[in-house]
Amino acid sequence: MLTDFKNLPDTSRVWIYQSNRTFTEDELNEITRELDDFMDNWTAHGNDLKAGYEIKYKRFFIIALDQGPQSATGCSIDASVHFIQYLEKKYNVVLLDKMNVSFKQGEYVAYKPLIDFKKMAKQKSVSKNTVVFNNLVATKGEYQEHWEVPASESWHARFL
Repeated sequence: MLTDFKNLPDTSRVWIYQSNRTFTEDELNEITRELDDFMDNWTAHGNDLKAGYEIKYKRFFIIALDQGPQSATGCSIDASVHFIQYLEKKYNVVLLDKMNVSFKQGEYVAYKPLIDFKKMAKQKSVSKNTVVFNNLVATKGEYQEHWEVPASESWHARFL
């Protein structure tokens, strides 16, 4: 059951998918319709899941699930992964590779393989103050407070 992201509790589980590129406005309009349809029909053992999403910087999909009424199951998580794989194929993007890092360079969002990010850290091209996206946050509350943070406050700090 599609629910407005803002109305989901801070304890809602989140999954963050980052794209290797920015989506166009036309693509975002299509993706929004597809996400609405998926969320509205997402179930676990036949029970509706109370879920919502938001899209940030035209490249991050943040899906949140209120697990109070109904928790995600293996099958429902598989369904969401299959949906994300469908988006990857349709829009020729990478969304599931967790070995990539996104960070801000001014107002621009950069996307690099982890190995390149490590090299940039050694070369001092990124610093402890570089704003990174911590896609490992687990709840909506953590997402709101600790997703977009200086590298020194994230797992990225180990490379600086």
